[in-house]
Amino acid sequence: MPLRSTARTSLVGLVIEQMEALIADGEWQVGAKIPPEPALVEQLDVGRNTVREAVRALVHTGMLEPRQGDGTYVRASSDFGAAVRRRLRRAESLEAYEVRAGLERDAARHAAGRRTDEDLAALRAVLDERVVAWRGGDTAAFIDADVRFHQTIAQATHNTVLAELYAHLTDALRGTLEAVLGAHLPDAVHYQLDAHTALVDAIEARDAEAAERVALAHLTEAMDALRGAAGGADAASGAPRIPHDTGDDDHA
Repeated sequence: MPLRSTARTSLVGLVIEQMEALIADGEWQVGAKIPPEPALVEQLDVGRNTVREAVRALVHTGMLEPRQGDGTYVRASSDFGAAVRRRLRRAESLEAYEVRAGLERDAARHAAGRRTDEDLAALRAVLDERVVAWRGGDTAAFIDADVRFHQTIAQATHNTVLAELYAHLTDALRGTLEAVLGAHLPDAVHYQLDAHTALVDAIEARDAEAAERVALAHLTEAMDALRGAAGGADAASGAPRIPHDTGDDDHA
């Protein structure tokens, strides 16, 4: 291979690695727009073609997404996450949720055995945020807090593979779950404070069996709600039908 091609290929690879690191470290958040090409050229001190090839490569893996006339956005936090998203596009929402639910059940058990005091404090804090969002009727904040609550449990397992896989599944499902909760949070999505509090209490007590039991009961209700939503739309409004049982929370 000619020396020039080798050097150019290596330079593109280095730029790709830097971009991947910015995404993985959270400096470029999932859903955020990356800097425009001129800014990248200046910051990386490379040519436009190098930047374009690096961006094109990350678009191909699914980590970045170009939007006509708008810019390029971060779509996944790793090539693994991008692969998960591609696979989930071919799956039914309920199938994907069942996989996520299995991880969530295992996460509850492992978190009970491995959590630190810092993990517990983080759980209590995000649980409080969930309460505030619900009482304030802020659907977007409620969904975000609820998702972060369960992600915090996954992180408390101190199993990086489980936590990463759970996060990717959650991100991929967020759009579907936002649509369901966004339409029904005020009327049909109940808070179920007791279940979430009981889950944290079990994790605090390091009671793995209780944590798994509470998580499983909650997940069963959530999947029943998702099955109901998938069963059809209300003839008048077109909104998904969700079971309405007093005290239940159709968890995202």
